Amino acid sequence: MKSARGHLDGVVRMLEDSSVYCVDVLKQLKAVQGALTKVNEAVLRSHIRDHVVTASERGDADQIVEELMEALKYRP
Repeated sequence: MKSARGHLDGVVRMLEDSSVYCVDVLKQLKAVQGALTKVNEAVLRSHIRDHVVTASERGDADQIVEELMEALKYRP
């Protein structure tokens, strides 16, 4: 998250500068997206480890499917 915030702060500064080259802003926005994708993947991995594995250990197939479907709704 700190990486995404750093990139986003950079975008804000760039947009406040009237001489900024738009392609440079687009590059920074792509970096923000990449950083947020990594955060998303880490949270999803944690959710699977903490909730799906637990449901699996209980043999609760319905809960496994429910946990995965709910988490995957928010996948970029």
